Amino acid sequence: MPRKARQVLSGLKSKGFREDRDGHHVFLTYETTRGLRSDIRTRLSHQGGGSDIDDRLLAAMARQVKLTRRDFEQLVDCPLSREEYETKVGLCDE
Repeated sequence: MPRKARQVLSGLKSKGFREDRDGHHVFLTYETTRGLRSDIRTRLSHQGGGSDIDDRLLAAMARQVKLTRRDFEQLVDCPLSREEYETKVGLCDE
């Protein structure tokens, strides 16, 4: 199901993704709970916060942040915590 770009951006930023704008794109890079910038990134086309992101692009964003589509939706919607995300993608201390 398509999502509003504003909703996805807000959800990712609340989970530790930091926003960098470059022309028509918004790049989101994950910053760990320890404050370290990771190599996990995704981007949004900056077409206005009210625009929809279609299913194909949501699936691509999920792959870019190393999650399944279902886990990505949980990350955006908040059931998946930052700590759980870091564990899933292998960023936690062992």
